[in-house]
Amino acid sequence: MLATMLYGPGDLRFEEVPEPRIEKPTDAIIRLAASCVCGSDLWPFRGLQDVKAPQAMGHEYCGVVVEVGSAVTSVRPGQFIVGSFCISDNTCPHCRFGFQSSCENIEFMKGAQAPLARVPLADGTLVATPDIPSDDLIPGLLAASDVLGTGWYAADAAQVQPGATVAVVGDGAVGLMAVLAARQMGATRIIAMSRHKSRQDLALEFGATDIVTERGEDGIARIKEMTGNVGADCVLECVGTEQSMQQAIYAARPGGHIGYVGVPHGVTFDGAKLFFAQRSMLGGPAPVRRFLPDLIDLVLSRKIDPGKVFDLELPLSDVAEGYRAMDERRAIKSLLRV
Repeated sequence: MLATMLYGPGDLRFEEVPEPRIEKPTDAIIRLAASCVCGSDLWPFRGLQDVKAPQAMGHEYCGVVVEVGSAVTSVRPGQFIVGSFCISDNTCPHCRFGFQSSCENIEFMKGAQAPLARVPLADGTLVATPDIPSDDLIPGLLAASDVLGTGWYAADAAQVQPGATVAVVGDGAVGLMAVLAARQMGATRIIAMSRHKSRQDLALEFGATDIVTERGEDGIARIKEMTGNVGADCVLECVGTEQSMQQAIYAARPGGHIGYVGVPHGVTFDGAKLFFAQRSMLGGPAPVRRFLPDLIDLVLSRKIDPGKVFDLELPLSDVAEGYRAMDERRAIKSLLRV
């Protein structure tokens, strides 16, 4: 089959690879309905993350089960499934506490920018839908496997409550999903920090009440000004840079909560400043499996439409253009039809 491989910065190839097969009794093979490009895929594509050997790309996925290993009991061939980008057994102590992204047997999904993919630990990772969903729901279900679940975790980690004032740092797909999540959790005021018109418009559609274009110290000052020099109750950090993390911490009020889900690159902390800031912080790779059943229900019942975050749709064979469009900010998120 033809699948996406990354050989080095900018060297992305759609080339012939062996079809995946059952390697362990806990595996499942799925035929993808769609895949997509993630913002985190751009780090190695841009050369900001080492590529020491050719990498099979893609970790967001939904589709139909075609084969399962002998130990798999929760899904069967013919079922439509959505899975987390973090592979987990969903039975270890960390999973039982709801942190499947810290599973004792964790793996990270790979090879999903392809027609077929192998999913290890299928029982703990995959969630089946009641029926085969209609085609227009596929983008929303695909979003649930990572960006929606990650944005949801940012809001959950920041303890967004009804009536809260929330600031979202980052206007990529995860940041936009964080806006949607904050609205669903009842936040009254949602401040989206964005400089891009198309992303601002989508943030407003997802529930943002205010747009802030300033960044860094100016962004912090603007949030303080808008909140009577108090700061936001909750800040959702969805980028992963030094500037975005500092902006998130100091835009929150003392006693406020920061949920950080941007993969960190070059982030450092001043221990004394953090000590006196008196903010609560929780984040990391999102335990998407914890949220998947509820997110799937919200999508299937059409209460939310996270699939709107895909503003470019391409055939899988044009995956390289999907990367380029996101890298050049011509697209928020590229959907790849299989």
